[in-house]
Amino acid sequence: MATQKGTDKSSRGRKPNQKLKAYLVMLYLLKRTDDTHTVSADDICDYLKGHGIDAEARSIYSDIKEINKAILIRDKKYSLSEAESDIKKYGDKARTVVYDRHLSGYRVNKRQFTFNEVRLAAETIYASKYLTTKEAKSFAYMIANLVSDHQAKRILHDVINLDRIKTNNKFAFDNIAIINSAMSKDNHTPEKISFKYLKYTIQDVRHPIERKSGGRYVVSPFCLILNDGNYYLMAYDSEAEKIKTYRVDRMKDVQLVGEPREGSKAFREIDLETYTRRTFSMYSGEEVRVRLRFTNDLLDTVIDRFGTKDAVYSSVDANHFSVSTKVAVSPQFYGWLCGLGTKAKIIDPPAVREEYRDLLSDIADMHENE
Repeated sequence: MATQKGTDKSSRGRKPNQKLKAYLVMLYLLKRTDDTHTVSADDICDYLKGHGIDAEARSIYSDIKEINKAILIRDKKYSLSEAESDIKKYGDKARTVVYDRHLSGYRVNKRQFTFNEVRLAAETIYASKYLTTKEAKSFAYMIANLVSDHQAKRILHDVINLDRIKTNNKFAFDNIAIINSAMSKDNHTPEKISFKYLKYTIQDVRHPIERKSGGRYVVSPFCLILNDGNYYLMAYDSEAEKIKTYRVDRMKDVQLVGEPREGSKAFREIDLETYTRRTFSMYSGEEVRVRLRFTNDLLDTVIDRFGTKDAVYSSVDANHFSVSTKVAVSPQFYGWLCGLGTKAKIIDPPAVREEYRDLLSDIADMHENE
């Protein structure tokens, strides 16, 4: 009986849900505070009361002390005594939750990611054209949970209100998962995939149709590349015996084939950086080494386009430089040059220079008044 009485005495006055209290205090601080927003101990008590937990201000001070020690133990793998020693020695520099005397309240002083890092991540996600609007919003909201509610509101307002073209293919995100599974080498032999490929028609620009009258493409996937907000698959086409690229958001009904991947030799022989620069910057066309002349103010632009690995740059005179590089000669390449106007000139080879001049002449003739 004595033991029973002792048990009753030790539990007397214990408030319910106290083991949840410190955790909820930290959640509240993470959501409601940042560099410009604080909360008081009374604010925290009111929040806890809304969750059925009674607390006094002095117990909040104790919770915050324990939270700061627990975070050091978790993040720095400290012992309890090491955490206490760090806080004693360095003060607020070692604390995650601090009391801000200027704002008269508690706030989270250190987070895993800064506001600008989270903002950039949300912006990048929402700029991704391979995600549907619904998916992009969902991921943006998820990322915004890493900062305070006040900061999240600013991020989501700025990011989601920007007008961007998004895919209509709600399966694009699933396509990426299946492709990654096919390429995986973890206790798995990389395998081929098959899919239907979509294209738009002028008869209905909102709903793409299947190429090859619905016939399936079968390729060996090697690499996923993100370019200009779109995901592309680099894959080996066994029939054509070459590497090709496909827009992931235009792929439909992607399936694992179960046959071992082919084309490893062809993929190894590719300089990935050079290949992607040519493919995505200039589209397809006959690859030719050309020498181009530009005004000096375009050097950054030209390096962004051609890089430095497979391009030779030299000074022509005080106002111009030249670059010798391989390009996929195509209307898109000429269009890029045309956008630079008289600041760009094709020097060699003569055949490419003549073809460009003929194209410009044809464009001028087409726009003459009848």
